[in-house]
Amino acid sequence: MSFSTLGLSPEILLAIDEQHYSDPTAVQRAAIPPILQGHDVIAEAQTGSGKTLAFCAPLVQSLKKSARPRVIQYLILVPTRELATQVAATLEALIQNSTPSVKLAVLFGGVSINPQMLHLRGGADIVIATPGRLLDLIDRNALSLSFVRTLVLDEADRLLELGFAEELSRILDLLPVARQNLLFSATFAPLLQELATKLCQSPIRIHVPVTETAKPDIFQRAILVDAPRRTQLLRHLIKTEGWKRVLVFVATKYSAELIATKLRRLDISAEPFHGELSQGKRTQVLADFKASRVKVVIATDVAARGIDIEELPVVVNFDLPRSSDDYTHRIGRTGRAGASGLALSFVTAESHAHFSLIGRKQALEVSLESIPGFETQESPIQVTKTSDVNGGVKGRRPSKKDKLRALAAQQATLTNKDE
Repeated sequence: MSFSTLGLSPEILLAIDEQHYSDPTAVQRAAIPPILQGHDVIAEAQTGSGKTLAFCAPLVQSLKKSARPRVIQYLILVPTRELATQVAATLEALIQNSTPSVKLAVLFGGVSINPQMLHLRGGADIVIATPGRLLDLIDRNALSLSFVRTLVLDEADRLLELGFAEELSRILDLLPVARQNLLFSATFAPLLQELATKLCQSPIRIHVPVTETAKPDIFQRAILVDAPRRTQLLRHLIKTEGWKRVLVFVATKYSAELIATKLRRLDISAEPFHGELSQGKRTQVLADFKASRVKVVIATDVAARGIDIEELPVVVNFDLPRSSDDYTHRIGRTGRAGASGLALSFVTAESHAHFSLIGRKQALEVSLESIPGFETQESPIQVTKTSDVNGGVKGRRPSKKDKLRALAAQQATLTNKDE
């Protein structure tokens, strides 16, 4: 099946051809026709499956002639600045030959709000925005959502995390009741299912399973290591495995800064990447990483969505993700566009139970390895699991006293063996 069979106009087909897309992917084949027909669509498809083009192409074709001043017809909400930029790049490629011209507005924080306010003078046809910055601009009367025809939630599950749920609720209250709703995500947690039920009217549901032929070529490994030795092990693997570029995921911005500093002291070019960096710095880090001027980027989960780096060979979970869904998004940064990749997880005594849970939910068959010279001296901490409905390890976690008792018992055992 080719793009020409999906109901797209000659102008859109020409723009797609100029971007050297081949045949449509499964999610594009399933989503484009119903979007063109005006249906609500809920689409679940793996990272790197072509979801962005699946909703961008029919939206551009369905744009109505711009009025003066322009009104926002399409609102695309995304969780990160990088994803906003990626979506905008796809749209810009599709509208470059449009007549009449189409005006895009890309709105996100981390940069001055004034240029964005100036750009919105005279309106816009399509807005791509992160929720926080969109609300800031609405509060300043820089734009109105009163005429939005279609709402797109891209990486919709992430929009419900942390503070996004409250912001999303405020935005939904400002939108027309009669509108088209499109939800796209690689994973659908229970909260997202609830939102989809509330938003959508008789939606077309699309689920593209990860078949063996479509499954990314990602080799997964897990290494047992004591927590204090993870940075040393990372350096060892970078040197011995000859990795040219590595994306390393950590739990906090503090860890990102600290590990990057430690690697630089070990003569390895490394940069942190997290939500509190300025947009200019984030853009520069990614540009240097893509150009191989930086070998290692230490990132929080802000890099798990919307980061598309060609032929990224290795992703490392220095800290394990909070959920199996986050695991999917993290390792999906490698093995993209037909390339192969490696996803490596460091498993400590404290995270052993959590990794087992992720393994069960992901149906992983990954043996825990030990690297010579980095054999673990700590025993896995037992966790009583009461529920794992939401993807995390629930139940009683060991207290500091529990850990000290376990360590004392372990040391006593080793002493008895020595005797």
